[in-house]
Amino acid sequence: MLNKKIMIAGLLSLLSACGGKDPSPQTAAKAMENPWPKLQPALPADPEMEKKIADLLSRMSLEEKVGQMIQAEIKYATPEDVRQYHLGSILNGGGTYPNNDKFATPQDWLDLANAYYEASMDTSHGGVAIPVMWGSDAVHGHNNVIGATLFPHNIGLGATHDPELIQRIGEATAREVAVTGIDWTFAPTVAVVRDDRWGRTFESYSEDPKIVREYARAMVEGIQGEKSSDEFLGGQKLISATKHFIGDGGTERGMDRGDTLASEEELARIHSAGYIGALGAGVQTVMASFNSWNGVRLHGHKHLLTDVLKGRLGFDGFVVGDWNGHRFVDGCTLESCPQSINAGLDMFMVPSDWKALYKNTLAQAQSGEIPMSRIDDAVTRILRVKMRAGLFERNKPLAGKKGILGSPEHRAIAREAVRKSLVLLKNNSHKNNGGLLPLDPKQKILVAGDAADNIGKQSGGWTISWQGTGNTAADFPGATSIYAGIKSATEKAGGEALLSVDGDFEGDKPDVAVVVFGEEPYAEWHGDITSLEYQFGSKRDLALLKKLKQQNIPVVSIFISGRPLWINKELNASDAFVAAWLPGSEGAGVADVILTDAEGKTQYDFTGKLSFSWPRLVDQVPLNLGDDGYDPLFAYGYGLTYADDIEIANDLPEQGESYASGKLEDAWMMVWRPRAPWDLVILDEGNAPLVVEGNLAASDDDNIRVSAIDMRNQEDARLVEWAGLRPGGVALRADKPQDLSRYLEAGGTLSLDVRVDSELAGEVYASVTCGGDCLGKLPLKESLQKLQPGQWAPLSIDLQCFAERGAEFSRIDSSFVLESEGPLSLALANIKYVPGGADSATVQCDT
Repeated sequence: MLNKKIMIAGLLSLLSACGGKDPSPQTAAKAMENPWPKLQPALPADPEMEKKIADLLSRMSLEEKVGQMIQAEIKYATPEDVRQYHLGSILNGGGTYPNNDKFATPQDWLDLANAYYEASMDTSHGGVAIPVMWGSDAVHGHNNVIGATLFPHNIGLGATHDPELIQRIGEATAREVAVTGIDWTFAPTVAVVRDDRWGRTFESYSEDPKIVREYARAMVEGIQGEKSSDEFLGGQKLISATKHFIGDGGTERGMDRGDTLASEEELARIHSAGYIGALGAGVQTVMASFNSWNGVRLHGHKHLLTDVLKGRLGFDGFVVGDWNGHRFVDGCTLESCPQSINAGLDMFMVPSDWKALYKNTLAQAQSGEIPMSRIDDAVTRILRVKMRAGLFERNKPLAGKKGILGSPEHRAIAREAVRKSLVLLKNNSHKNNGGLLPLDPKQKILVAGDAADNIGKQSGGWTISWQGTGNTAADFPGATSIYAGIKSATEKAGGEALLSVDGDFEGDKPDVAVVVFGEEPYAEWHGDITSLEYQFGSKRDLALLKKLKQQNIPVVSIFISGRPLWINKELNASDAFVAAWLPGSEGAGVADVILTDAEGKTQYDFTGKLSFSWPRLVDQVPLNLGDDGYDPLFAYGYGLTYADDIEIANDLPEQGESYASGKLEDAWMMVWRPRAPWDLVILDEGNAPLVVEGNLAASDDDNIRVSAIDMRNQEDARLVEWAGLRPGGVALRADKPQDLSRYLEAGGTLSLDVRVDSELAGEVYASVTCGGDCLGKLPLKESLQKLQPGQWAPLSIDLQCFAERGAEFSRIDSSFVLESEGPLSLALANIKYVPGGADSATVQCDT
């Protein structure tokens, strides 16, 4: 009965938030059978526009209609392809640029956009002129273009608690994108994150659905314009694609593209919040999600895409897929997926293999496998959005205009956002003189840490490249690092800012150290983690903090991260601690808050408040406001100001792995990529170990090659090829020994997926090593020979086998080593230690 009352109360709140009157308890109870609110389209129907759409549709061939339902990537589709196949859309993925030139100018972007547009409107060979749409992931500014303003990522914006600021950021982003002639941004992400181990947590505003709903509305209104205004979808605006529908932030264990296990009531109450806000603002496109809901992929979920989104929620725009997301629907392949279209997907995002998908979809429409009514509905929706956005007229007053991309006005907004996003977690007194912050800029300030003068790191993922990696200072003209902001302020005040990444200095001891450190850039897939502990397995930054503290230098920590992490050790080693999230290109906003002016007056106080709960223990996942037993270190809404006199004791628990729940979870070591603290390393006899970075690596003379391949998802497995010139192998190796004895004690197994692609010419060994001659080594050839060649199969090894052969699990430096004595081609994926299961292991100790 209690649960039912809670569910009814949640439904009452949801319906009230959507603008309706509170229903009676009897009405609410009845509505629980369908927990989604009944909404009307945000924009009134335009009879004249609908007439034009119907006329266009009547004149289009089936080939033209199917072409409109295809979105291809600019690397794989030319303007001539747009003309010939009548493509409805093109996109640039993260790390893709015109002419494959990272330094393409705004004019280069515009020239290509114009070429695609002109091709789409060319009717010299017959057919109907329908403008192509160009979509881009402008998720924190026009982040694919060199010189653009980069705003804080959504997690930082959530901490500002300022929807008006968020709307201004949307407006500024739209203006910068419009300069390059692009029509459409795949933003905002409106996920309500439940497990912060998810690699896209930084793309979410909050764990609180109410905040996500409000900020989604504000961002969509900034991007598209307010729906009741004359500027709505005008020449200085973009089309928004709110994403990813639905439940992407609720996947089990925070695994990207995973399964969201939830009731429909919970899906509606928590995960629909951002869509309610966006739909109310008139959002024109919605992107389907990679994840599943209770085992069914969203790209093929008719109930959610059609019955709920287009039916109950009144959405009259179109649904676009995510990057090849249709391929994971049951019964589908990359090149064929009528199930997605029939479920309600209107436009495939199929970057490279679009021609085969186009041909198959055409054939399926001709055969009736995809009903013509579904084709016409999808194309009608696409045409409606293009007409509303004025794409037929191509009204682009900002296209090619100079002085807008990276303008001082936009950078000022970004700097304001940095100031407002900073959350002060700790500010202990120093020498009985109040909190350590704010700092006097006339002091000698040591600025340390590898993020201090690193704009790429402070900007995070989706910055010029997909993962935000591979960038240098030269890639950020006009931007300011955190150190540069401190240096400028101290020089003006007569002080000194000394940059030293490792914290070393000469001469007089500095008055204070500001240490800027945090997560390396990452985006989807690659950002998923298995432990909330910061620098799990490697405490380089903690060592730096302690080194400074041991010299009696007061320490201010500026923490760069895309999520709350377990940082008790770092907090204990800091006098003041600031959560700076991923601030973007205007790092000077940090100096604005942590430094006084030359006269000692506060310039800006801290106003940021946590929109995510901060963990007290490393195993507090999930940790969300309202959970049973909610006991965070810093609660939702926490954030100190300079007026607060609150001391944080330096005795926070530092036990790295406290399983308060009593549940020992799987220890993932490689899923899509190696997980901290493990690196994938090539071990080739006679050569130094080679860490595998990127999607391809090889030892000298290609004796051992490792390449990224697809198992179920893009680059989620590794193919290892031995030429057989010398013995060697690959290993998952840590910088320092790890205590994994708990998995041995729990009767655990080493579990992985393997695919044998060639005959086994020599013996193959699996090992676990513990330094020097300490190892346990097990022959695998016989077990591998039992597998079906060329087919993926699970393999599990009782950890006791390695222990019996000499491995000491209290000090493991390589959790998995695979060696071959002869030529071999073998693929690996999903490597982990699993508690229990030893009795059913596929490889037993007597092998």
